[in-house]
Formats: sequence, structure tokens, C-alpha cells
Amino acid sequence: MSTERMPNPAVLIPEAMEALMAVNRAIAGAGVDGKLLALSHLRASQINGCGPCVAGGAHQARQHGATDEQMHAVAAWRETPWFSDEERAALALTEAVTRLADQPDPVPDQVWDVAAKHFDQKELAALLLSIAITNAFNRLNAPTRQQAGKW
Repeated sequence: MSTERMPNPAVLIPEAMEALMAVNRAIAGAGVDGKLLALSHLRASQINGCGPCVAGGAHQARQHGATDEQMHAVAAWRETPWFSDEERAALALTEAVTRLADQPDPVPDQVWDVAAKHFDQKELAALLLSIAITNAFNRLNAPTRQQAGKW
């Protein structure tokens, strides 16, 4: 296990944490299913190797009704039967947005078009903001080696 390098930067600058949490509150009020947002958060955090956010995403997903099968298989969602078409669209979008540099067309039309079939523009906005905030927290936690279970 690695040692924490410093406190989370957003904790050291409380105004930054307040702003990030305000965005999270706005996302929560936009009408997207909480389980779907938590599964998206969990998947992005797995990709980025962010222990505290993986733990937090799993906790949130359980609170919002994710099944054990979903929790254990979110990293392999394409190969399992436990996700709805809407959840699959959100997870595909989450992976594309989290891995922007991995392909020449960061979010291919196929991924976008499937997501747009399941979500209206406000819901897409909430999902994209959620993915962005997750990636921001991942990018604060991972380099400073924040520890899971500490919050």
C-alpha cells in the first residue's frame, strides 16, 4: 500500500471543494438515476485507478440499489447480462470520456448516438458533468495517493 503524499488538494482549498460539491448537487438534481450515476462514477474510477473513488462509487451504487452482480461485473459490463440498455449507454460514454486520448475520435458517433437515444440533452449534460467531476476527483486523489476508506 502506498503512503498519502499530501491531503486532497480540494480539502486544502475549501472553496474548491465547495465548488465541486455544488456541481455534484446540481447533477443529483438533474433527474438522472442515482444508480446509473454511481455505476458511471465507479467505472471511471476503476479506469483511473482511484481507490477512494472506487470505494465511494461502490458504496453509492449499493445505496442506490445496484445488485451484487452489477457491483462485481461493472468492469466487464459488455460481457454480462446485468445492465440495462440505458446503463450500457452511460458506461460506454463514461469509458470514452474518461479515455479521451486513447483514440483519434475520443467519443465516436456510435457511442454518442446510443447515449443520445437514452438521454435527453439535460440528462446528457448531467451525465457528462458527472463523468468530468469523477475524473477531476480521480486526478486529485491518484497523484496525491489518497487512501480508500479515509473519508
